[in-house]
Amino acid sequence: MSTKVSARFTLLLGVSLVIVFGLVASGSALGGASQSCGTVTLNEQAWAGSTANTYVTKYVLEKRLGCTVKITKITEIPAYQAMADGKVDAVLEDWGYPAQFTQYVAKQKSVVFVGSNGLTGHIGWFIPKYLLKQYPQFKTWRGLKGKEDVFKSAESGSQGMFLGGDPSYQQKDKELIEALGLDFKHVTVGAEPAEVARFSQLIKQRKPVIFYWWTPQYLNAQLNLAEVKLPPRFKNCQDDGSQGGDVKKYRCAYAAAPLKKLFSKEFVQSGSPAVKVLRKFKWSNADQNLVAKWIAGDRMKPDKAAEKWVKANAAKVNAWLK
Repeated sequence: MSTKVSARFTLLLGVSLVIVFGLVASGSALGGASQSCGTVTLNEQAWAGSTANTYVTKYVLEKRLGCTVKITKITEIPAYQAMADGKVDAVLEDWGYPAQFTQYVAKQKSVVFVGSNGLTGHIGWFIPKYLLKQYPQFKTWRGLKGKEDVFKSAESGSQGMFLGGDPSYQQKDKELIEALGLDFKHVTVGAEPAEVARFSQLIKQRKPVIFYWWTPQYLNAQLNLAEVKLPPRFKNCQDDGSQGGDVKKYRCAYAAAPLKKLFSKEFVQSGSPAVKVLRKFKWSNADQNLVAKWIAGDRMKPDKAAEKWVKANAAKVNAWLK
């Protein structure tokens, strides 16, 4: 082999090796490292538990995968369309909207159900326990009948006041009140912070109050509450009053159910390593309540609360990253 041919071969070999190593390093050949994370958009709902979910996963995606995480604050039902449009990548705590689930997940397949976030959610009617001691019959809805005026307020006039949740939340309390023949006026003061401020003030004054509430919720460890027993569930019992129709189909207690994670189809198909991590993300009611308390109760900045929890729960976080 001549010196000229040898030199040319050496040069070509060197260039080839540079290309191969470059491809391997970039993950585009030989099954190398996964593609970069890019930008992930998470939707934060209007309650402390959702804030906890969102910021804990945000911290993990940013610090462990190098993602850029954006947070939107779209209410529950419009969030389905936002996912379908690719404006939101993931909702990490959906409480269940049958019509939207059918439309976007089952039919359009523009939104993907990826499992539970590990939490069990339950909505109900609650009163303070000091009121139950005074009126033991309030243990069930039947005991409220004829005593609704105990809950009168300036807003409700001669009727009892039922303090409802934010209109964007899943609820059927107006329908239940009608179906049960109770003389309550449904009054809404806003999202979680406004509702908490209102019933907390009444509880502090040891006044009667009945309200829409749920678990998991960090305040439940501090509040001394009793749940009013509603009629038992039956086949095809409905929980989303926004669907309208005969009120009889809502005449039952709210279900207790695993809370859902939903991703946009676009995000699922993106190849982002964040998809795998968020699929595996799950934690307990106690985990969420702790972080929610730090944020909403102790006024810790959400990013700092997330960092504190992640550093104290390495094993759980590592399971999401495997």
